[in-house]
Amino acid sequence: MISYLWAESKGHIIGSNGTLPWNLPSDMHYFKATTTGNVILAGKRTYESFGRPLPNRLNVVLTHTSKDDFPKNVKVFNNVNEFLSFSKDNQDKEIFVVGGAQIFKLLLPYVDFLYRTVIDYKFSGDTVMPDINYNDFKLIKSVDGKMDDKNIYPHTFEVFKRK
Repeated sequence: MISYLWAESKGHIIGSNGTLPWNLPSDMHYFKATTTGNVILAGKRTYESFGRPLPNRLNVVLTHTSKDDFPKNVKVFNNVNEFLSFSKDNQDKEIFVVGGAQIFKLLLPYVDFLYRTVIDYKFSGDTVMPDINYNDFKLIKSVDGKMDDKNIYPHTFEVFKRK
């Protein structure tokens, strides 16, 4: 099963200069809680933004870069067909696609679930989430994020399932 997991602000902004343009600890907690024990797939730049393989999950990278450029505990695919074969062989696992925009766009026909954090604030950024036809999906969960002195932006956690 392939799922997307991302946060976006107004204007569908998902990144700025290779990082998130916001600090939202509750979203980081949600990311960790949702992906722990599962598989995460990232493009090279998104993977590099983590600074290391994320613990307690299988880290997978889809890139044209040599597999030798990554730690041995990171699974690397050099084309989408290799990844799709892996996903078919691992249908019992939830694979979370976590970015970047090119990877989201490339795998959109294959995604089963969308885990979207909507941040109700306008940030500037240089990376935008590709268009998704939400008519192909059904909203199955929506939870307002708690605001406090560390989580200062209004946000909502949403889950959609492909119809």
